[in-house]
Amino acid sequence: MTRVTAPASWLRRLSWMILLWAASVIVLGAVATVVRLFLNAAGMTA
Repeated sequence: MTRVTAPASWLRRLSWMILLWAASVIVLGAVATVVRLFLNAAGMTA
């Protein structure tokens, strides 16, 4: 049995990869902001 990969399949995979990358960057930024807020609240300012 042979599988035929449609070009839309690659577009869908690329879209998911970009979506996951963007979500991880946003979450990383949110975590960094929360850590910075905690450090500022503890008096550890830069």
